[in-house]
Amino acid sequence: MVGYSGTPLAKKLGLKRGSNLVLVGAPKDYAALIAPVPSGVKFSARVSETTDIVHVFSTRRTDLLSFLVACRSKMKSTAMVWVSWPKKSAKVATEIDEDIIRELALPLGFVDVKVCAVTEVWSGLKLVLRKELR
Repeated sequence: MVGYSGTPLAKKLGLKRGSNLVLVGAPKDYAALIAPVPSGVKFSARVSETTDIVHVFSTRRTDLLSFLVACRSKMKSTAMVWVSWPKKSAKVATEIDEDIIRELALPLGFVDVKVCAVTEVWSGLKLVLRKELR
């Protein structure tokens, strides 16, 4: 558990029983970070019409933009995308921050609705499609 809220990460991310989760660039200990994993959560390798949640970890602007464009064309309208980037305090080389994520995501029809601490290194910004696009 990271952050001041005391809320388990799985709950912060909106993981529920039976969710279909796609991870991209996630830390190796991701499963431990979201433990206990709600029953029936399925980890998938690719975004599809059955994907409920995408969690992408990125440090490169061009990689993130390419991923968001591809993700947008494949995901169902009710899916959510969590974009994680290194916190400044982590001193990890990155081209990404909240403002860059918004700059890339908003023109694609996404809107940001929540931010959270994922780990001591990573923050996360939750994106969903604008209501009129769902």
